[in-house]
Amino acid sequence: MRMFIPLRFKILFSLLLGITVVVSVITFTMANLFHTDKTAYIKDFISTNAIHTAMETQSIVKNYTERTKTFARIAYNASISQDEKTRMLDDLFRDFSEIVAITFYENGVKLASVFDERALEGEGLTKSDLDTYLHGDPANLKGVSPGQVIIKNSTFRTDLPIMTIITGLDNTGRGSNLVLEAVVRMDNLIAVVQRSERLETFILEAGGGLLVHKDPERIVTHGFSGWVPDEAALPERASLAATFDYKVDGIDMIGGFARAGTGQLLVGVQIPKTAAYLTAQQLFDNLLVVSLVILLGAAVISLVWSYRITGPLERLTRATRDVGRGEFEIELKPTSRDEIGSLTLSVNQMASELQEREKALSEAQAALIQSEKMSAFGQLSAGIAHEVKNPLAGILGYVQLSLKKLKDNPSIYKNLTVIEKETRRCNSIIENLMKFARQDKPQLEPLEVNDVVEDALTLVDHQLSLSHIKLNKELGHDLPEIKGDANQLIQVLMNILINAQQAMIPEPGTISVTTASRGAEDVEIRVQDTGPGMAAEMKQKVFEPFFTTKEAGKGTGLGLAVTYGIIKDHGGDIRVESDPGQGATFIITIPVWTGAAHPTDTGSREAGKGMQAGEGDPDPANEPT
Repeated sequence: MRMFIPLRFKILFSLLLGITVVVSVITFTMANLFHTDKTAYIKDFISTNAIHTAMETQSIVKNYTERTKTFARIAYNASISQDEKTRMLDDLFRDFSEIVAITFYENGVKLASVFDERALEGEGLTKSDLDTYLHGDPANLKGVSPGQVIIKNSTFRTDLPIMTIITGLDNTGRGSNLVLEAVVRMDNLIAVVQRSERLETFILEAGGGLLVHKDPERIVTHGFSGWVPDEAALPERASLAATFDYKVDGIDMIGGFARAGTGQLLVGVQIPKTAAYLTAQQLFDNLLVVSLVILLGAAVISLVWSYRITGPLERLTRATRDVGRGEFEIELKPTSRDEIGSLTLSVNQMASELQEREKALSEAQAALIQSEKMSAFGQLSAGIAHEVKNPLAGILGYVQLSLKKLKDNPSIYKNLTVIEKETRRCNSIIENLMKFARQDKPQLEPLEVNDVVEDALTLVDHQLSLSHIKLNKELGHDLPEIKGDANQLIQVLMNILINAQQAMIPEPGTISVTTASRGAEDVEIRVQDTGPGMAAEMKQKVFEPFFTTKEAGKGTGLGLAVTYGIIKDHGGDIRVESDPGQGATFIITIPVWTGAAHPTDTGSREAGKGMQAGEGDPDPANEPT
């Protein structure tokens, strides 16, 4: 017996084998490269970090310088009032929270000082503290030329790393030496040098003093005990860096240095050589980890991808088995736009068509069973009605004869009256049964459907008015003639109208009758009431013989069954639309007369009317709700 191996595992094994070989070759090659070029790599790495740090430092310092110049533009703008200047300076301190204080000098003389009082209070400082710790000899500021930037480390507390930015301003039009001295927090610069855990990064002032270091204690001392290269050995541009091998306190170091540009700052990045080799080893270990991660990721991706290919096939297999068992209610969702997706849609279409065919077959079978049942019921009804009608006629005759002779005996006369009434009722039921069973073919002739509706409404109008039911009619114009038997169609409409009246007792409502053309082949009659409506189960049974919702003794359930048979004999259709609490609408469609036109026999129509009127209003007890 051959072992079954799913297709997804075959795909998975193939992909993993290929990826394993490729990753192994790449890992071995890169390990050799790291082993031979690790020193060069470390130098390049340090150089790159020095360049990036120098560029970030230059960007941050330049940004601080430009922001401080904004203060000067506002302070020296004569067109702005003093109150407006105060408001604008407050806004600047709020927007540029790194700036602590600004002092303006002209020819070495202090003109004014502005500061963020809230920021100072937050740091536990006062303006006098700034004057004590920060400001040097104002005479030294005379030599600062316009555009020149000098940066000094002014930190006097480890929790408050600050620097002083001295900027020469353009004094065009004033004829004096204008200098701006700004006290700025160094949080952003410290964040830059603290970015790397293994590399020691620092920033030096123009004179070699320490400006920024990741160790706050060393910032406060302002001194730098490390190695600094000669100026001539450094590239002029900030986008370039130089690397050196040197010793610091007897430890071999590899360092990279780059100019920061603004303020003649120097950025240094260094690492002990032992740590550099350790870093190379760590990179190699990381490479192995990455390789394993890639391999694991490839395994997961391969498994998912293979499942996306084989999963739809498995679902299609299960679906075809369900269809084979006759379960057609399946709907598979296509997961791709390829041959498998097309096959999925085809299976859905096949199942849907098979379901429709099975439904049609079931309906045809149910209709055949119903037809056979109704045929058998009709034959049985005809026989029973014939056998029962004759004894009823005799009983009725004897009762009527007895009534004439016993008028003087009230008690017996009353009982005989009840017998007569119930006998007539039984006789009416038998006549309805015979109508249902006879299935007499109607005498079809061309008719104006509006005339038939008007005749039916005339016969029931008095009974509807007694129940306070409002009758609306909307009869279409220029309707084509239909083929039908006027008396039978009037009987159909009367049955439906009386049913609607009975359904709305005791609450009066409205009955609406409309006629309209439905294309070139049919005319439609709608009878709509505002009664209690019907449930779905009731709608399915409403045209079945003897189905009624009335109390025992008040209905036989044959009225709508006879109505259904009459409409079917006319080649038409009748259906009901209703929901509980929404009333009911009976919709009748009758074919248009397509034969040669014949004038309507007015005399026979009038005679038919007289016959209907002579019969009196139909007995509501004979109709289903």
